[in-house]
Amino acid sequence: MRNAPARLVLLLCLPLMGAGCANFPELDRIAAEAKLDDRARPELLPLEPLLATAPATRATPEAATDLTARADALRARAAALQAQPVIDDDTRNRMDAGVAQTE
Repeated sequence: MRNAPARLVLLLCLPLMGAGCANFPELDRIAAEAKLDDRARPELLPLEPLLATAPATRATPEAATDLTARADALRARAAALQAQPVIDDDTRNRMDAGVAQTE
């Protein structure tokens, strides 16, 4: 009786494995029709004409100045955040008191 669960699982799996090997002609027909139908696919366009209509210069000197100022402000903000501890002293002391340290 030790092998009874294994036999039960095997008996339940056999019909499922058999169903996996079955042919489904309706699905095969639908798949074949879908491969032959090119109307559903979008038309591919050459990239060169699209790139030719794009402006050559995207960044202006004013935009470069604005981006430089913004980057400097972000660097200053990052430096200010890095100068501060993530956990203040009171919270750190409370956490240390609540954790039993063993060596």
